[in-house]
Amino acid sequence: MSDRFVACSAETPEHEERARTRMTHPETAGGNRDAASELEELIFERFEVGALLPSESELAARLEVSRLTVREAIRALRARGLVEIRKGRRPRVTTPDGEQIGDVFNALLRFRPGAVFELLEVRRGLETQTSTLAASNAGAADIAALEQATEAMRRAEGHAEYHEADLRFHQLLARASGNRMLAVLIDALAGSLRDSMAVSYLGHHRRGGSHQRAAEQHREILDRVRDGDPEGAAAAMRGHLRSTERDLRAMFAARSVTEEDE
Repeated sequence: MSDRFVACSAETPEHEERARTRMTHPETAGGNRDAASELEELIFERFEVGALLPSESELAARLEVSRLTVREAIRALRARGLVEIRKGRRPRVTTPDGEQIGDVFNALLRFRPGAVFELLEVRRGLETQTSTLAASNAGAADIAALEQATEAMRRAEGHAEYHEADLRFHQLLARASGNRMLAVLIDALAGSLRDSMAVSYLGHHRRGGSHQRAAEQHREILDRVRDGDPEGAAAAMRGHLRSTERDLRAMFAARSVTEEDE
């Protein structure tokens, strides 16, 4: 436990008075909101994603508020997707899931199939950067997880299994970048990415490819990340996305022919 936190088994009268003053002072009206802001800052400064928060009493002592205020602050952060609460356990730090962003992208792809090429342009910007940063920041655990994802892609026995491993690789790469915002964005796009990957996968096979060959493209990215080669990793990702574009165009061309025949 961090030495910044002071355990206290009971709140003193002085502590309760500070809490009451904090919640009623005109400059801090809505004390639970102030506590939520301070708790949010504390989370980003001191805790990694997945870490358990200290107890309510420790947080109350640190923030100089009541335990009730801490409880309300944690609920507010849960509503924003910053902490996860499970029965019988302390809150765990998480990241926003970007559900609203994902919903917008999903709707665009559903009603405008051609938007898959716009998504590809977004991916070029985001994932070239995640590859570059991952090559500089990935640790041994990141490399091991990416290895597992590429191996799962190579061994996949069906479309669904392959797509899950493919998506997992790109999410892990974003996390390996060390940039939380990039990781949140890639996670938010997960549904759209999965749908796009399904279309490009079919196009890849139509062009005579196999999922083993597609897995090799990902391994090329991983090799550059493992070597600590940012420029090489970015180039490998750009090459992968160029291949993806060709796969997508092959599928759209096939659909156009089918529609003309009808």
